[in-house]
Formats: sequence, C-alpha cells, structure tokens
Amino acid sequence: MRLGGRLLVVVGPFLAAFVIRLLFSLNRIEFVGEAQPQAIWRRGEHLILAFWHDQLLLMVKGYRGPGSKILISASKDGELIARVMRYFGQQAVRGSSSRGGRAAFKELVALSREKVDLVITPDGPKGPRHELKDGLVQLARLSGRPVVPMAFVCSRGHRFNSWDRFLLPYPFGRGVFAFGEPLRFDREEGVERFRERLIEAMELNQQTAQARLEEYGVSAV
Repeated sequence: MRLGGRLLVVVGPFLAAFVIRLLFSLNRIEFVGEAQPQAIWRRGEHLILAFWHDQLLLMVKGYRGPGSKILISASKDGELIARVMRYFGQQAVRGSSSRGGRAAFKELVALSREKVDLVITPDGPKGPRHELKDGLVQLARLSGRPVVPMAFVCSRGHRFNSWDRFLLPYPFGRGVFAFGEPLRFDREEGVERFRERLIEAMELNQQTAQARLEEYGVSAV
C-alpha cells in the first residue's frame, strides 16, 4: 500500500468519526419509535436492525443499544467504515454478496446465538437502491430474531450521485431517527410473504420519519 493509502486508513477513520459526532451535535435530532427496540432489550433479548445503505453515515449515533456487530463489505471502502465503527464501540462482520458473503452470513448466524445485536443494510453494498436482498430474510428465518426497521431523514443535506444516492447531512437542520415495529419470521407464512412484510415495514418506517419531519414544516432531503 502506498503512503497515501496508509495515511487514509490511519487518519481517515478518525476524521470521519469526528465529522459524524459533529454533524449529530449540530442538528436537532429526534427519535421516533425507539420504544420498539428498547422493549426487546429490556427483556434481555437481541435484534436485527435493518436500514437502507444511503442512510448509513449517522446511523451509529442513532443506535443506543447494548452493542452490535455490523455487516460491512470486504472492500477497501468497507475497511474504512469498519475502522470508523470502532471509534463508536461497534464491531464489524466483513463480507458481501460479491466477496466473502457466505462466510460472513455463517458468522452472523453464529452470532445470533450471542448477546449482541446484528445490523444489516439489506440493499448493500451495491444495490439496487432500496431493494431488499435475501440475506436479511434468511438471517431472520434461521436466527428467530425480530427485525426492527430503522430510518434516518434530515432537512438539510446533499445526495451524492452514487448508486444509493448516499446522504450527507448538513449542519443546523433537523433530523429524525425512526424505528418500526419488530417483525418475526413465521414458518406458516413462508419466505416470500415474510419478505413482503419486511419491505412494507421498511417503507412505512421511512414514511413515518418523513412525516415527523414535515410536522416542523420541512421536507426530507
């Protein structure tokens, strides 16, 4: 690795963590529906948290649970993200549909027997945008854990011209973290019906976050 690459790996995550904390502190943030995951944690149980890839940046500040392991791509960008997460006390499981995915999925299934939450972006790492892939469905089926949809919206920010239209919040706006009702896989309904319910729940939770923002007379970016 060249010197510039080494510096990026060492310095980049520190700077990214600083920016995440700064943006969170400079926005008026509200939490909606957080009682949903809190009820699971109070029972001593753990969950699968699912949110779309474009909302990734501030999500680590929206998670206020007992500790998580996050499925992150095995790419170079994924390595940087994994290092950033360490600054917030969160750990990574490395792998994706294109690289190391099978091993990563097996690790997630094994981790589902431990006292740690699991975090997935079901349309990552390469899309299509907001399309729920099979990994989340199968993890919920095999683990028996509830899936809690999570969303973040903000009133000020920039959308990059990437496959996911990645969201960079700007300071001095409003932001909303929203949590949906937990969904558990029911063997009687089958995989496809459960997938449909997950998609509906993710969409509904996104709409809930946007609607809360609109109560203040502003729209989501």
